[in-house]
Amino acid sequence: MTGNPRPAPIWRRSIAFLGRALRDNDEDFTTGPIRRALALLAIPMMLEMAMESIFAVVDIAFVSRLGTDAVAAVGITEALITVLYGIAIGLGVGLTAMVARRVGEKDAEGAAAVTGQSIWIGAVLSVVIGIAGVIFARDLLEIMGASEGVIEQGQGFTAVLLGGSFSIIYLFLLNAAFRGAGDATVALRSLWLANGINIILDPCLIFGLGPFPEMGVTGAAVATTIGRSVGVIYQVWYLLGVRGRITFHIRHLRLMPALSARLLLISLGGIGQFLVATASWIGVMRIVAIYGSPAIAAYTIALRMMEFTFLPAWGLGNAAATLVGQNLGAQQPDRAEQSAWQAAKYNAVFMTVAGAVLLVFAQGITGLFTNEPDVLHWGTRCLQIMGIGFPMYAVGMVMIQSLNGAGDTATPTLLNLICFWLVQIPLAYVLATKTALEPNGAFIAIVVSESLLTVLSVIVFRRGNWKLHSA
Repeated sequence: MTGNPRPAPIWRRSIAFLGRALRDNDEDFTTGPIRRALALLAIPMMLEMAMESIFAVVDIAFVSRLGTDAVAAVGITEALITVLYGIAIGLGVGLTAMVARRVGEKDAEGAAAVTGQSIWIGAVLSVVIGIAGVIFARDLLEIMGASEGVIEQGQGFTAVLLGGSFSIIYLFLLNAAFRGAGDATVALRSLWLANGINIILDPCLIFGLGPFPEMGVTGAAVATTIGRSVGVIYQVWYLLGVRGRITFHIRHLRLMPALSARLLLISLGGIGQFLVATASWIGVMRIVAIYGSPAIAAYTIALRMMEFTFLPAWGLGNAAATLVGQNLGAQQPDRAEQSAWQAAKYNAVFMTVAGAVLLVFAQGITGLFTNEPDVLHWGTRCLQIMGIGFPMYAVGMVMIQSLNGAGDTATPTLLNLICFWLVQIPLAYVLATKTALEPNGAFIAIVVSESLLTVLSVIVFRRGNWKLHSA
C-alpha cells in the first residue's frame, strides 16, 4: 500500500521558488494566485533596487577615507544627480505602464514599439544633460552652497557623472521596459554586472592601485560610469537577442511621433512627481548645509544607508505597478487592486523591521563610515528620526507606484507638490533655523511630509478612479 508522496521540506521549496524567481520564466502574471505572481516579480525587483543603492554606498565607503570635504562633495553631487534620477525614473514610470498594459493585452509588437521610442527620447536627454553637466559642474556645486574645498575635490566627480548621464538614463529606461514586461531578472542581472565592475574599479581609480591612475573623488565617478555603461551594453545585447517577453528588432527603432508623444505625455507626470520629490530633497540638503560640512556628510551617510531599505521596498512597489498595469490590460481591475493591497501589506512588514533596526543600531551603522564626532552625532540622529516613519513610507510607496502602473501619473505629481513643496521644505526651514532642533528639524520635516503623502495616496487609491486611465 502506497500513500501520497510527502511534500518536500519548506526550505527546499523556498530555494526552488527563489531559483525560479531569479531566472527567466514565461509566467503569466494575469492568472493564478496573486501572492505567487507578486513574489516572482518582487524578489528580482527588490534585489535590483538594492543593487542600484550599492553604487552610492560603495562610492561613499571608499571616498570617506579621503576626508569630510570629499564625502560632502559626493553628497552634494548625488543631491544634484537625483534630478537626473528623477527624469530617468519618471520616464521609466510611463514606459513601465505602457509596456505592462500591452503585455497584458498580449500585444508584443506594441510593447516593442514603445521601447523603441524610449531609446530615442533617452538619446536626446543624454546629449543635453551630458553637455550641460560638463560645462557647468563648478557652477552647480557653488549654487548648492559647497565650500571652496568641496568644489575643488568634487568638480571632476560632478562633471564625469553628469557627462556620462547616458549610462544612468538607459540603465533606468531599459530596466523599466523589462520590468513592465515581467522580465525583472534581466534588470537585476544588468545591475549585478554594473556593480561588480564598480566595486573592482572604485579603489583602483580612487587610490591609484597597480597600473591605475590616482584620481581621488573623480575616480569614483569614472568607476561608476564605466560599470553602468557595461550594464547598458548587456541590456541592449539581451533586448536584441529576442529571448525575453519583448520581441525587439531594429525596425522598432523607427520613429513614431504619435507613440512618442503618448509616452512623453504619460511620463511627464512621472517626471514631474520625481522632480518635485528630488527638488525637495535638494532643498533639504541646502538647509542642512547651513550647519557646515559635518552636517552635510552626516546627512549623506544617513541617506546612503537608508537607500538599502528604500530601494528594495520600492522594488516591491514596482512589482505592484507591473501587476496593476498588466491586469488592467487583461481587463481585470479587481485583480489589479488586490495586487496593490497585497504588496502594501508585505512592504509594511518589511519596512517596520528595517526601521526598528535603524533605531537600535543607528550609531553603529553611522560609525562604519566616520569617526568624526559631529558627523557621527548628526548621522545617528538622522537615521533614528527617519526610521520612525518607515511603516508609513512602505504603504505610500506601493500606493504611488500602483497609480503610476495604471498610467495615472498626474495624481501622484499633485500629491508630491502638496506634501514636499508646500509642507516639507517650509517645515524643514522653520524647524531647522527657528528652533533648537537644528538639522534634526529638517529630518523631522521629512517624516511628517512622507507620512502625509501616504495618507493622501491611500485615500486617492480607494476611490478607484485610476482604473479608468488608459496607457
